Amino acid sequence: MLILLPPSEKKIQTDKPTPAMSVYAGVLYQGLDWASLSPAAKKRGELAVAIISAKYAVVRPSQRIESYKEKIDNKAMREPVAAVLDPIKTGLIVDCRSSTYKTVWHAPVDITVEVRISTVVDGVRTVVTHMSKKTRGEITRWLLQSRSIPKTAEDLYAIVSEKYPCALTPSDGVEPWILEVIAV
Repeated sequence: MLILLPPSEKKIQTDKPTPAMSVYAGVLYQGLDWASLSPAAKKRGELAVAIISAKYAVVRPSQRIESYKEKIDNKAMREPVAAVLDPIKTGLIVDCRSSTYKTVWHAPVDITVEVRISTVVDGVRTVVTHMSKKTRGEITRWLLQSRSIPKTAEDLYAIVSEKYPCALTPSDGVEPWILEVIAV
């Protein structure tokens, strides 16, 4: 399993290179709460989590980075990101990236599940950015702590549906699988 995350706009200022999970401090990373994960969940996360970065291309959780403030140049980052992600062999990609970072690397649609979050406000499903980020972080945490590692989109649905109401739509061969999650 590979979990793709966006970076955090909010970052802790650093004086020296610091593990990425101690630099990224936004809502998604608050929901993930890396520091409180068990050693086993962190080990799984080191292998599974890939953060697409405007400065560093792809960052792993313990990779040491400096705090930065850059907007991503999607065209310039395509090659460096692909150089890291293309060789990874996995049967399942969980795409929790924001729309800004989705065009940097196109994951194979047959094994990719795009996580979409909405919430219900006055009986209507709507996207609330803050809630979406928080829920993506919580889902990542849930997957890292799960007793089993999802190998298919259906496995992912089974694990996430233990915690959130959700629906799974298969890939049509052009678009990836879609896991629609209702934030609660």
